[in-house]
Amino acid sequence: QVQLVESGGGLVQPGGSLRLSCAASGRTFTRYALGWFRRAPGKDRDFVAAISWSDGGTYYADSVRGRFTISRDNAKNTVYLQMNSLKPEDTAVYYCAGPGRYLSSRPDEYDYWGQGTQVTVSS
Repeated sequence: QVQLVESGGGLVQPGGSLRLSCAASGRTFTRYALGWFRRAPGKDRDFVAAISWSDGGTYYADSVRGRFTISRDNAKNTVYLQMNSLKPEDTAVYYCAGPGRYLSSRPDEYDYWGQGTQVTVSS
């Protein structure tokens, strides 16, 4: 069993920044990936970014590349999503998921999901 707990969401103005955290506990999965996804109101769940626990490889959706950075702290079993230059269209509930296939962008390739954290970008 794996537990994933997100934190760090909130309300931010356009152009601002937030850092999300995802703390993992339970069974470790150092050989696999952890991903961030988001679901905006009335839309499907979309891939945001993924990182490999083992080699630190990363992969981003085109919509966030250059603005968001995913990173990990293996000692703390925690993955972060630094979000800069936020736009209103980034407003969504953000979910972390794992373990997943190496750098996969497909939700069905991740086994466990957190409860989500709300990010709202508005002036």
